[in-house]
Amino acid sequence: MYNPAVIVKRIDVLIRILNGRKTILSSNSVRAYSSEGKITIGNVSKEITKPQKLQYVPRKYLITEDLELKSLSQSTLRNLRWMMQKDILGQDMFLLGRPGPSRRKVALQYLELTQRELEYVALSRDTTEADLKQRREIQSSTATYFDQSAVRAAIKGRVLVIEGIEKAERNVLPVLNNLLENREMHLEDGRFLIPASRYDKLLQEHGAEEVSKWRLVRVDENFRVIALGLPVPKYTGQPLDPPLRSRFQARDVAAVGFGEHLNALKEEAPRVDTAKLEQLLSAAYALISPELQQISLPDFPVDSLYAAALILERNPNIPVHKLLYFLYPYNTFLSKDHVKNVQAVLHNLNIDTKPDWNISLKKVDFKENQDIIDMEINGQTSQFGVALGDRKSKTEKKGFVNTEYQTQLLNEILLSHSVGDFCIIGPKGCGKSLLVSQMASLLGYTIEPIVLYQDMTARDLIQQRTTLDNGDTVWRNSALVEAALKGHLAVLDGLHRIHASTLAVLHRLVHDREIQLHDGTRLLRHDRYDDLLSSGLSQRELEESGVKRIHPSFRLIALAEPPVTSRGQHWLSPEILSLFIFHEMRNLSKNEEIFIINSLYGDISSPLHSIIDLADQLRLSEDSTLKNLSSSLSTRQLLRIASRMSKYPADSAYETVQRTFLAKFLPNLARRALDGASQKIGIQPPTKFGIFGRDPKKVGCSVQNGVLTIGKTSTEIFKTDALTKVPDILFYDVPQHIALLEWLLQDFLLGNHLLLVGNQGVGKNKIADRLLQLLNRPREYIQLHRDTTVQSLTVQPTVRDGVVIYEDSPLVKAVKYGHVLVVDEADKAPTHVTCILKTLVESGEMILSDGRRIVPKDMMESSGGDVSSFIPVHEDFRMIVLANRPGFPFLGNDFFASLGDLFSCHAVDNPSIDSELELLRSYGPDVPQEVMKKLVEAFAVLRNMADQGQLTYPYSTRELVNIVKHLQKYPEEDLATAIGNVFDFDRYSKDMADTLLEVLHASGLPTEGVLEGRSKEALQKIQMTIERTSGKDVSSPKHGKEDPDNQPHVGGNTWAGGTGGRDTAGLGGKGGPYRLDKGHDVHQLSDAEKDDIPEHVKKAAREMNRKAFEERLKEIKMSEYDAKLYGQFLRAVQPQIGALRGVLAELQAKKKERQWSRHQTSGELDDGKIIEGITGERSIYRRRTEQDPPPGAPPDKPKRLRLVVDVSGSMYRFNSYDGRLERSMEAVVLMTEALKGYESRIRYDMYAHSGEEYALELVKVDRPPENEKERLQIIRTMHAHAQFCWSGDNTLRAAQHALGALAAEDADEAVLLVLSDANLRRYGIRPEDLGAILTSDPRVQAHVIFIGSLGDEAATLLRRLPVGHAHVCMDVASLPHIMQQIFASSLMQTS
Repeated sequence: MYNPAVIVKRIDVLIRILNGRKTILSSNSVRAYSSEGKITIGNVSKEITKPQKLQYVPRKYLITEDLELKSLSQSTLRNLRWMMQKDILGQDMFLLGRPGPSRRKVALQYLELTQRELEYVALSRDTTEADLKQRREIQSSTATYFDQSAVRAAIKGRVLVIEGIEKAERNVLPVLNNLLENREMHLEDGRFLIPASRYDKLLQEHGAEEVSKWRLVRVDENFRVIALGLPVPKYTGQPLDPPLRSRFQARDVAAVGFGEHLNALKEEAPRVDTAKLEQLLSAAYALISPELQQISLPDFPVDSLYAAALILERNPNIPVHKLLYFLYPYNTFLSKDHVKNVQAVLHNLNIDTKPDWNISLKKVDFKENQDIIDMEINGQTSQFGVALGDRKSKTEKKGFVNTEYQTQLLNEILLSHSVGDFCIIGPKGCGKSLLVSQMASLLGYTIEPIVLYQDMTARDLIQQRTTLDNGDTVWRNSALVEAALKGHLAVLDGLHRIHASTLAVLHRLVHDREIQLHDGTRLLRHDRYDDLLSSGLSQRELEESGVKRIHPSFRLIALAEPPVTSRGQHWLSPEILSLFIFHEMRNLSKNEEIFIINSLYGDISSPLHSIIDLADQLRLSEDSTLKNLSSSLSTRQLLRIASRMSKYPADSAYETVQRTFLAKFLPNLARRALDGASQKIGIQPPTKFGIFGRDPKKVGCSVQNGVLTIGKTSTEIFKTDALTKVPDILFYDVPQHIALLEWLLQDFLLGNHLLLVGNQGVGKNKIADRLLQLLNRPREYIQLHRDTTVQSLTVQPTVRDGVVIYEDSPLVKAVKYGHVLVVDEADKAPTHVTCILKTLVESGEMILSDGRRIVPKDMMESSGGDVSSFIPVHEDFRMIVLANRPGFPFLGNDFFASLGDLFSCHAVDNPSIDSELELLRSYGPDVPQEVMKKLVEAFAVLRNMADQGQLTYPYSTRELVNIVKHLQKYPEEDLATAIGNVFDFDRYSKDMADTLLEVLHASGLPTEGVLEGRSKEALQKIQMTIERTSGKDVSSPKHGKEDPDNQPHVGGNTWAGGTGGRDTAGLGGKGGPYRLDKGHDVHQLSDAEKDDIPEHVKKAAREMNRKAFEERLKEIKMSEYDAKLYGQFLRAVQPQIGALRGVLAELQAKKKERQWSRHQTSGELDDGKIIEGITGERSIYRRRTEQDPPPGAPPDKPKRLRLVVDVSGSMYRFNSYDGRLERSMEAVVLMTEALKGYESRIRYDMYAHSGEEYALELVKVDRPPENEKERLQIIRTMHAHAQFCWSGDNTLRAAQHALGALAAEDADEAVLLVLSDANLRRYGIRPEDLGAILTSDPRVQAHVIFIGSLGDEAATLLRRLPVGHAHVCMDVASLPHIMQQIFASSLMQTS
């Protein structure tokens, strides 16, 4: 029988025999060493001297017993011997290897063996020169330089370990080049480091006094640098700079052999089940074998096997697959193909991939400083200890309901907690934070919540700079460091958001429980610290040299959302895999959710039941559109709906579903898919009701005796002293808005935070202000924008008299005083900034950058940190967030998608026709009713067109109100002028103008002069009269001088017949004897009319146009007849070409948005570097620049599109019946014209199918038609083929072929459009077969568009095909529109 472990061992032995080595695989004792003496490895020896500071020498990386070194494997000894050789030669070293702690471990073992002091730097993209050389600090009002790690190591003769070379930005590390090569470096404070030999020589020749005048500093001869890095390429990061590389000696610290590793693990976990351990190791080594590396599997974290061995030792009954999956959760981060490969490997090794798994907690006993846990796994009970927190009272969270699934997960995380740090991966809103708080209350832990965001720097994670009251600069520990010192639970929320290099500072903390902070403080693992105390050092000495003890109970827990595997690089890299043990968490199942809702809110009403069914349906769906929608019905959101329905029962689920998904603003296809899924479950739109019906019930709104009543909902009015902060606005009650206000009030009373989403100008601000006005609630207001930072959202640092002072933002004030925070334009700020609101909205906790923390009142006892720094959350605090609708044309960020499930969501729509009329009457009581009706109807049509995607701009109530206000104030003005105030924006877009004129005309509104020229009334001559007190008196009236040339005159008291003068006869002045009109325009503003262009100019332009046209035809060798023919097709789709190109242009612009670059020497002051500014550093600015893709990121791939058109005989035959062939030809013209110039972003090709062909190539990929003639040729081919081909139908084969071809290509995203007539029944083709092909590969978004159908054939097909993948186009004009929808929705999904 094939046994991999045995075979690997044999090969290991054979290699040793062949190499002539007689060593067997046993542990090796090296000769004992004392602190002074000599150490020999093989044939290399080195003298050892006593270190000056014992506390800086790494400890417990080598295992010693009675001064005898234990268990060093051969590979380690070889590495140490090589390092000793380099050390003796005075050379600097570079250790390469896989991600994980092994490289660092070898380096620190060497330092411990040779008793050398360590200086450690973890590099990240934020590391600057000041972090390596010298940093300025202010001390008693003077800027003083402090040496940093590299300089300290050089002067004191320590070893500088630099980890993460590949993470530093380019041009940071060259500052070390001269120090590495010549042991020389110029320092900022004017001193100069020189090598020991040269310094000693100068000292001999010139004496100490002279040398110190020159400010020379001696670099100790024992100074060495050990760099640790990953090989780039293979892993991502910056490639090594050649000058830097040449200064190092490299060694690959490869993973140890199978046999050595097995022995090492057996020594660490002596009671472990050897057979299971061998299986575990075999799988790990198989997954990192060169054969599997070729298919680019991410590395298995071999170093984490140590944790797995410890879990296995304590719980011998645990299945091997479970342990593997803890370390390598392959379903989460691998594509389907790779998952199959991994499962095949495990199958070959006889590892059961679906083992029995029953785990239950039997009891928890408190003993001394740990909890003893009895855990039963698959019927066998085992016992192990876990660390616990310092909270004596164990609190259960209110409203917490246990489910079997969560209990099992809690038991699993206890296994991990017993051996190390872990990460929980699950979709948002599935209860990750709740699970952690459950564990914390079980074990008495205090939680430190740390929200990670994209711009976070390594510094934000561990220490921030601040000033004391006297202006001295100091470093303040972050929540993470406080948690380490106090033994709390540090919860890193949002691991998927943070930049990978920022996390680098934590690697050593996780692997070794050691970390060196920016101010030089070193935190040590508790046993290492205790070891130092027992070696004779006092606590005071350790405190003075900045060494502190990490509490043994300290744990790090990371929470993250699953990576998106389909798009390029994802966050779960081999490096992060090596940090944690992983636990997957899914959304609760339907039954579990029903159980929880029953427990919390009693019986479930039928509308709520149908919503739960819908959530379940969406989550289980294979269709990517529906799956994406499911995140809006997370468990968190379902509980919110249940709590609402228990208090305010609803008759229908429809309204709730529409609100929760903001269905109004979903892309057309997604909306159709949602409606389809809802109807299957029986969630039907009621014929007339509420906000969505045309005829809303009148809802009353009144305030009596201090009680506000809206509809059936009442509440007492709030009493406040901050009356100046209560909004006071003009608001006209219209039925639709009052109905919405009632919903908002209900949510407000339930304690929910509100999110209002809508187009511009629909009254979001007015409605929010009106609610607060009625409730008499004071508000704080904050408007977000593209440059909003985390600081400006929370606390803004400023400098006053040299001391940094933090000013509270409106957000902090609202939390303190119980005001309502209105966050406006939330979609304009980057989502990685707004995501810091998550913990505040969810649990009421938030840590501010000045060290204070916002804490809910019921958690004041249990929260970490110093009580004096707490800001208790006022019970009246609420948030109302306003955002524009997601998607085109509002190219903001999708706030709803990233944080929507934390809020109670409401779509604010334009009022219905009746509500809008009522509103306008309030603004324009004297405007004729007929005019307002026409305006409202015209705008209703325009909005409908905008919703359908035929117009890009959504015309809103705000614009209507402005037109009515104008007509109310100036009733004598013509309507065309007032309408022009809104539509003049669209004058220069011919397609838009044509569409608008059509709508205005159909509504009976004037069109003359609206989008071209000016109306007759607007062109009447007008005169300007200036009435002013000129200060000059009227002397005496006179006729004034006669001007012989009769020139016009304005003012001046001289001429007769002028305008606006004094004393003289004329017009529009003062004090003249009589009016005298000399026939001049009275100071008139002339409006040049279009038709004023002389005839000969027009003629010249026409001839020029004609000549250019003929030259173009000659250039592309096209006859005039052909040009005319092509022109017919082009004109039919001209407006849609414009619309489609608009969508593409906007997306291009969004892609190219510039990003902030930090550490610049000019630009805008960076909030995060204010203290560096005080100390006088230069690179304290940030600038917007074009961002380079991160090193190693795959290049941006273009999207892939294929159009498959139907050219079968029936297309030709029935063309005269419904124009189906011409429609297909127009579709081809639309595509080729609209994509002109975007070929680098969208690679497309076109194929045709008929009775005799299933893949007739019309356009080759990357060879799009270059001119009109080539485009005409394509549609001619289609026409000819349809006329002469055999009958038959190849729709299925054509779709299958196209789908397979696209799926095989390497593209970011692929879209397939199949055009066919609905003539499937005649050839016995089942719609279900076509549907199965369209949804067969998630990598390709496939759609079928039926153009042409006899009777209701197409409509019948539509019902039997997957929702959102099939479309019917019976009208030429709607085809481009359908294609535009498909485009917009697919591009939006990936933009």
